[in-house]
Amino acid sequence: MNSPVGESLGSAQPWPAPAKINLCLHIVGRRADGYHLLQTAMQFIDLCDELRFYERPAGVIERLSGLPEVRPDQDLAIRAARLLAELAGPRKGVAIALDKRIPAQSGLGGGSSDAATVLVALDRLWDLNLGVETLAQLGLRLGADVPLFVHGQAAWAEGVGERLTSWDFPQRCYLVVRPQVSVSTAEIFQAPELTRNSPVTTIRDFLAGGGRNDCTSTVRGRYPEVAEALDLLSEFGQAQLTGTGSCVFLGVSDAESARAIARQLPGRWNTYVVRSLNRSPLLDRLAREDAACAAERRSG
Repeated sequence: MNSPVGESLGSAQPWPAPAKINLCLHIVGRRADGYHLLQTAMQFIDLCDELRFYERPAGVIERLSGLPEVRPDQDLAIRAARLLAELAGPRKGVAIALDKRIPAQSGLGGGSSDAATVLVALDRLWDLNLGVETLAQLGLRLGADVPLFVHGQAAWAEGVGERLTSWDFPQRCYLVVRPQVSVSTAEIFQAPELTRNSPVTTIRDFLAGGGRNDCTSTVRGRYPEVAEALDLLSEFGQAQLTGTGSCVFLGVSDAESARAIARQLPGRWNTYVVRSLNRSPLLDRLAREDAACAAERRSG
């Protein structure tokens, strides 16, 4: 019997879209067009959205599930599919089902990761074979973090976030806390009080001496609940803001320690016990799809 949502494109197994954390975020300048120049260390965590793709007639691109408060024309996953379809031509169509687990407007990059997974998955499922660099350039049109998720390797990012140097940062367990507020990235980057003149540094200087998030002071001043979360977590170690927030995170020795700290926090906050990753699970999913296609060709 056919599924009511249609036949799957490729394997029915979901495609992961992992969250990320910013181990540091330095704002070192601003371009004439208003975009900020950054230096940031970004690592994936094993908190993932999941996407599934279903066959649709040529020219039909639709969303089956996702965040109801986000209109389809604003959904980065749908925008990514439409962008790719412009290259593929009118013969392609798809329906996208998104199981959303990464909180929105949290600094974890969920929307950008969803867009990247759509680009990578449909490039394979539609047999476009555009290559990673072309997909990353397309992704940059959707958001500065999308190229990171397309490449699938933890990285030191510069420029507006598009110049990536892959790097294996130390992997560890983290407690991620999301206060019950959403932070607008545009608001923070437009704030007059935001620091925009941090000195340029290097990866090795960051690894040797640590870094900071230049958005922290601005977010603290505008979102008291994020400030409260940072203060409470700081009682247990070095708490940090990821991206422009609202999520904050704390490195811990193990998952049980993270859960013990989480039990001492206000129950109104969402908490996630995660591990950091230097390789995106999207690459592993892509490898499985390749293996399934190869097996199908051999059996055919």
